[in-house]
Amino acid sequence: MNNNPWTTLTTREVYANKWITVTEHDVLNPAGGKGIYGKVHFKNKAIGIIPVDEHGNTWLVGQYRYTLNAYSWEIPEGGGAMDTEPLEAAKRELKEETGLTANKWTLLMRIHTSNSVTDEEGFVFLAEDLTQGEDDREETEADLVVKKLSMQEAVSMVMDGKITDSISVAGLLKVAKMKKL
Repeated sequence: MNNNPWTTLTTREVYANKWITVTEHDVLNPAGGKGIYGKVHFKNKAIGIIPVDEHGNTWLVGQYRYTLNAYSWEIPEGGGAMDTEPLEAAKRELKEETGLTANKWTLLMRIHTSNSVTDEEGFVFLAEDLTQGEDDREETEADLVVKKLSMQEAVSMVMDGKITDSISVAGLLKVAKMKKL
């Protein structure tokens, strides 16, 4: 079904900063009832990278996530400008957070992180044929912890609920399935 069953009556911007815009929409739902719908529009693409070396190891980053009020283990990830190719943003993010560069890149998936409230679009890449160098972290990443571990350990962290970030979960499970881990 390609036709939009929702009718937008009015739209107003509630909040905006350099990363997001929040709008509220007065709507008629598919059954014809009145309601409101909030939408978070992201001004960047979500970019995730799963680096895998020749021994089946990967790298995770750990950091305190203000929005969750909790520590989070994730794949290297960040934002890519809308006018930048996702692969270019992935290369920058991998180097920035881990110091790694890769000679082989594979797009694993395009993902919508929470499509009931946001239009955020994410891209997850597999990075292989790796070279270690110096990282180039942003100010907000000063407390970032980088951990090298086997892909099996990373997948176990997903299965045990120790990794909950949606892009990380989806990407790690896809790589595990592809590589039959």
